[in-house]
Amino acid sequence: MESVKKVEISTSGKVIESPCGPIIHGLEDVLIKVTSISDIDGRKGILWYRGYRIEDLAKYSNFEETAYLVLYGKLPTKSELSEFSEKLAANRDLPEEVYSIIRVLAENKVHPMLVLESPVSALAGFDPKAGDLSKDALYDQAIRLAAVFPTIIAAHYRFSRGLGIIRPRRDLSHSANFLYMMFGSIPDEVSTRAIDLYLVLHIDHEVPASTFATHVAISTWTDLYSAIVAGIAALKGPLHGGANEAAMKQYLEIGNPSNARPYVEKLLAEGKRLMGVGHRVYKTYDPRARIYKDLVKELSEKKGNMTYYQIAEEVEKVVLEKLAPKSLYPNIDFWSGIAMYLLGIPYEYYTPIFAMSRVVGWSAHAIEYLNEHRLFRPRACYVGPHDVQYVPIDQRK
Repeated sequence: MESVKKVEISTSGKVIESPCGPIIHGLEDVLIKVTSISDIDGRKGILWYRGYRIEDLAKYSNFEETAYLVLYGKLPTKSELSEFSEKLAANRDLPEEVYSIIRVLAENKVHPMLVLESPVSALAGFDPKAGDLSKDALYDQAIRLAAVFPTIIAAHYRFSRGLGIIRPRRDLSHSANFLYMMFGSIPDEVSTRAIDLYLVLHIDHEVPASTFATHVAISTWTDLYSAIVAGIAALKGPLHGGANEAAMKQYLEIGNPSNARPYVEKLLAEGKRLMGVGHRVYKTYDPRARIYKDLVKELSEKKGNMTYYQIAEEVEKVVLEKLAPKSLYPNIDFWSGIAMYLLGIPYEYYTPIFAMSRVVGWSAHAIEYLNEHRLFRPRACYVGPHDVQYVPIDQRK
C-alpha cells in the first residue's frame, strides 16, 4: 500500500494547508464570476444594487420597483413598472394540485422551509417552457417564482393551523397581499412597509451560500425552478438563514431592558455567540441594519410595544462597546426579527420570508451567469490511500 502523509485538516481559519497546496476554506473571498447585480464594501458598510445605494432604494423605492431593477438592470419607467407589477399580481395563484401538496405537508407539521422546496419543484411540471433557457422564458419564470413565494408561505401558515386558504388579490401590493393572505385583513401602512422594506433589503447580497448553490445548479443547464430549489435548500441551513429568529428568541429571554447588559456580558464571558452580530463581509455596522432599525422603532410605536426595541438598543450598546473593536457589529438580523414578532408572524416563517425576497436575486444571478456560462467543476485534495488490494468478502477479518 502506498504510504500516505498524515494531513491535519483545520476547520477554522481561512487557509488549509494540504499536500496539494493551500485550500481556501469555505471559498472565502474566492471570486467565482463577474457581476453587475450587487456590490458590497464591507469595510465602509456600503451595499449597492445595480449601482444604487441601498439607502436610496430603501427611502424612495419599493419591492416591485427594486425587483425590476435587480432583474433587468435599470429602474423602470412608469409603464414598465405598471406592466411588471401586473405580471406579478397575475401570477400569484397556484394550481390546485400544488395547493394539495402544501396542504398535505403542512397538516403533517413539515417545516415551511422544507415545504417551500416541494411546490417550487412541482411548479416546473406546470410550465411547458420549464427547460427553456432563453432570456424571455427565464424572465417569465423569474416573475412567476417571485409572485408565488408569498402564496406558498401564506398557504402553509393557513393549512398548518387548520384555517382555510385566502386567495391572493390582484389589487394589493406584493407586501400587502402577503399579509392579507396570512391573516385575512388588509394591513395598515406601517405593517405593509415593514414587510416591503425587509424584502427590499434582502433581494440580493452578492454571492452567499444560497446564491452560490443557485449558480452551481444553473451551471448544469438545469431549469430555473430546480436552481431556485437549490438556493432554498442552502438557505434552510441554520448557518445561513434563521439568525433573526435566534436573535428574537434572545430578546425574549432577556425580557426587560435592564437585564440586557448582564445577559450579554455573561454570554460573552462564557464564550458564547451573540445572535444578530457579526458578518462574513461587513466589518462595520451593516447598512441594512441601520435602515431597518428606524422601521422597527416606528412599528414598535405603532403596535404600542417598545419593549423589544429597547432591549435591542441596550444590547447594541454593549456590542458597540465590547465587540466593535473586534469588527463585530449588529447585522440586519439583529433588528428584523423584532418586526416579524410584532407583526404576529411565527418564528418558522422568518427564513421563508427571507427566501420570498432573495428569490429575485437568485433568479437574476442565474440569468446573468448563463450569459458567461461554464459548468462548475472544482477539485478536491485527496488524502486517502491508493491501489488498495481488494479482498473477497469471505476472506475479510
